[in-house]
Amino acid sequence: MTNSFTAPTLSKAPLRVAVLTGSTREGRFGPVVADWFLKFAAERDGLELDHVDLAEHPLPDVVSPEPHPEAAPVTTTLEATDAFVVITPEYNHSFPAPLKNAIDLHYTQWQAKPVGFVSYGGIGGGLRAVEQLRLVFAELHAVTMRDTVSFHMAWENFAEDGSLLRPDLPEGAAKGMLDQLTWWGRTLRAGRAVSPYEAA
Repeated sequence: MTNSFTAPTLSKAPLRVAVLTGSTREGRFGPVVADWFLKFAAERDGLELDHVDLAEHPLPDVVSPEPHPEAAPVTTTLEATDAFVVITPEYNHSFPAPLKNAIDLHYTQWQAKPVGFVSYGGIGGGLRAVEQLRLVFAELHAVTMRDTVSFHMAWENFAEDGSLLRPDLPEGAAKGMLDQLTWWGRTLRAGRAVSPYEAA
């Protein structure tokens, strides 16, 4: 007897992954990191990628129970997504305010879904931003991946054409993170199909 966890239509369907670029600052380095990651992830079978660049989707800065029409395109993408990858810098030992705003404008869209991280910065590589994001996503009933991708002194890692100067370590880290994200994404998607998640 085939149950919902092994149904071909569910298990073989591409995993839809939303990649969020969290920085909106002028002169930001985020697009360089995002372009590399999107190209790397696109080489994997079974993933369907949606890029959500918050600089291209200005969102309201007032969080209220009422729906925000301006946020509709982002909301629709997040709702349809099976998993997320957040690309974030570290600003003053934390993550960007526009990213927090985008997270807070949504709630059910994050629930029972996995979140991976790609961070960048100076010596810290954005890791302190990631540690704070783990706390935020836990509150939203999301599952964060243990392994991350981090670029320390990020601008020293990329050539002028956006390619990696030393690809072995970041590509290995990205593979590990995506392996975890794929397992959790498929498992949680199957679980939600059997029993819709309801937060207490």
